[in-house]
Order: sequence, then structure tokens, then C-alpha cells
Amino acid sequence: MNSIESSFVSQGLRCAGTLLMPSQGECPPVIVMAHGFAGVRAMLLPHATRFVEAGYAVYLFDYRNFGDSEGQPRHWVDPGRHLKDWDAAIRHVKTLERVDGQRMVLWGTSLSGGHVTCMAARGHRVAAVIAGHPHMSGLAAITALSPLVLLRLTFAGLRDVVGSLFGKPHYLPVVGRPGELAALTGVEAWDGMEKLKASADVAWENKVLARVLLKMPYYSPISGARNVRVPTLVIAGSNDTIVSAAVARKAASRMQNAEFTLHASDHFQPYYGNYLETNVQAQLAFLQKHVAIC
Repeated sequence: MNSIESSFVSQGLRCAGTLLMPSQGECPPVIVMAHGFAGVRAMLLPHATRFVEAGYAVYLFDYRNFGDSEGQPRHWVDPGRHLKDWDAAIRHVKTLERVDGQRMVLWGTSLSGGHVTCMAARGHRVAAVIAGHPHMSGLAAITALSPLVLLRLTFAGLRDVVGSLFGKPHYLPVVGRPGELAALTGVEAWDGMEKLKASADVAWENKVLARVLLKMPYYSPISGARNVRVPTLVIAGSNDTIVSAAVARKAASRMQNAEFTLHASDHFQPYYGNYLETNVQAQLAFLQKHVAIC
């Protein structure tokens, strides 16, 4: 496997990207991957490596304000900004001569699972989409919260917006244990992220600008699902307490050419250990059907 650093510019800022090439084959299909909520591209390496070993090229990138990419303040999650980064990443990868940009697959997990749905709905010419444990509905996310937790998160978001006017942004933990104030507090959130970090051996800060909590209720990729016409694999977990498997299934049912797979996993298990292999094999079978290696 060959690793090539290949950055691109989004809204005037450099986004860090890495192109992973298989050791054999010429001009392979390329899978464009970005992490979910407040992650970094290095966390996807264990997953991406399986695709490269199967003969696919993989392009991993960090959103602006995350990982090795430029942008201040750091740790700024915003669906609108992320979608602009996806637009720029897709345009960049299509210019790379070593891969087949006409056989491009968009791959996203969690929040980025919603992002790749939006990209396909907007008409990007890609061969296929894989959306794993995707965030599909802001309404479903907030209705799962108690009124008190929702109030506290809203106050934290407002505190960040006001504080940023005076150079004092406000951060919250990305993951916390149930009952703690954090962006993600599902029962698997804390331990799942710890295991994910360990499996990828990556340094990662557990913090995010609280302003994102004011945006997430209004971000619902399911609203554009009927416009997704390319082959799409939607994967969900029956034990996922972070995003709704039922909403993911509903989104898949609205797409014109979608497959839905339900695993007995939580939100993080598909990305390490035994569930990783099960998850990858399902995706490779989908890719073989729609984007086969020549």
C-alpha cells in the first residue's frame, strides 16, 4: 500500500488529505472517506486499509478546523461547512490521475453518513454511496433528549455563539457518559470512542465548539433521500443509541436504488474488533456488485 499526501482547498483553507493506493492494479476505483462527528481521518485507517487490500484506492480527508487541516477556531463542527468540504474533496479527487474518478464511491459514517447522502442527492456523479450508521434526522436526534438536557445543550450553544464575539468560544466534550453534559452521551459513547482511538492509535481531543448544537436539529439528510439515484448501501445497528436505525431504514426506503443492512451492533462497534470484519465484508460485497475491480 502506498500513501500519498494530497491536500485541497475549501473556502480558502487547506484541507489535509491522504490517498492510499493498492500495491497492484492501475487506475483503480476510489473511495472518498471522511469521519463522522468531530473525528479525524486517522481514525478510519483500520477500515480504509481493508478496502486498499481488496484493490480499491482510498482518499481520506480532514474537515476544515480538524486534524491536520487549517482553520480557526479548532474543533468546529458545522454541517454546512462540512458539505462544502465534501464538494471540494470530490472535485479534487476527480483531478487525480492515478485513480478512476468515474468510479468514485462516497463513504461516510455517523454525521458524514448523512453528508454523503446529501452529496448524492445534489447530483454528484459518483458510482455508489456507503452510509454507515448515518445521521439522517435532526428531529429524531433532539426528540431522543429530555427537555432538561435539551435546554442545557441549547444554553451551551448560545454561550459559545455569544462568547465567540469576544474571542471566548465555549467547548463541550464530544463524548460523555450518560448523565454528563456532552454532545454524545449514548450508553456506548464513552467506551466506544476509547476503543476506536486505541484501535487506530490516534491522538484526539474530546472537545467540540458548542455552537454545533444549535445547528444539528435543522440538519436532516433524509429530506433529500428521494433524490438519491445511485446504488447506495445504508448500514445501521440495532443497538445504536446515537442515531436511529429506524430512521436510517426509512431513508433507505426512499432512495431509488438502496440496500439496507442491519447489524446487531452499537454505534462504534463496526469500526473495531470482530464487527469491523463483518462490516467490511458486507461493504466489499456491495462494492463488487456495483464498482468491481477490473
